[in-house]
Amino acid sequence: MTTIPAPVVDTVTPPPPAPRRRRRRFGPRAITYTVLAVGLALWLIPFLWMVLGSVKTQGEILRRPPTWFPENPTGENFAQWFGPLDFGHFFANSLIVAVVTVLGNIVFCSMVGYALAKMEFPGKKVLFLLVMVTLMVPGVVTFVPLFVMVSSLGLVNTYPALILPFITAPIGVFLMRQFIMGIPDALLEAARLDGAGEWRIFSRIVMPLCGPPLATLGILTFLASWNNFLWPLVAAQTEEMYTLPVALSLYSTGQNATNYGLLLAGSVLVIAPIIVLFVFLQRWFIRGVATTGLK
Repeated sequence: MTTIPAPVVDTVTPPPPAPRRRRRRFGPRAITYTVLAVGLALWLIPFLWMVLGSVKTQGEILRRPPTWFPENPTGENFAQWFGPLDFGHFFANSLIVAVVTVLGNIVFCSMVGYALAKMEFPGKKVLFLLVMVTLMVPGVVTFVPLFVMVSSLGLVNTYPALILPFITAPIGVFLMRQFIMGIPDALLEAARLDGAGEWRIFSRIVMPLCGPPLATLGILTFLASWNNFLWPLVAAQTEEMYTLPVALSLYSTGQNATNYGLLLAGSVLVIAPIIVLFVFLQRWFIRGVATTGLK
């Protein structure tokens, strides 16, 4: 009688469980978050003080020791801006100047950046070097010659005087040139082979791809134009042409005393549009800064 051997069962021994890594209670990530939280708190304290001070009375603002939260909140400071001081007129002036300046920079900086990045012409390197040199020239150096030029053209106390000197910024040209350099040349050559001209390539291909740097340029230009004080103070010589920073300085600061409540309320009104703009465009702004100069 033949004995049939029992089938051999191939048993696979499971590997031993991997040792659990002990999580560090206070690692590098926690340190990073702690430092960022402290930095954020230090950054927010002045803004919190400004917002709380805007609804305080003059006596409470000057009280020593100071108080954080207003004891008797008042809207009188904002009422003065929207009433006798005609906040809407100054806001419209600032908005017109800022929006036109932004649009001008978006169009002209993009055109110059495209030419420096993708076109070949005599003096291209010299022109780009000139753009880089102008980045290192302080604005105060050109302030007096610029005012003499505007005055000679008869543009003082007009919108062109507030807009034209800043219609194209060297930093905008550099930003757009660096981003456009990352667009593949094969894409543009294919468009040229299809019979597209340079303007069509620029408007139909290059500009739609430049969303992040355009948003970055728009935010930076709007911020600079909206907060510009020294040039509008000189170029705008009547109340009809005052922008918000000029009106804020002239009406909140008297000869003998400063109305701090009015000053803080006006500061809140000036900063609010910038915060709203950044909230809506922050994703494009961060992407534009991160991708500038990468190929």
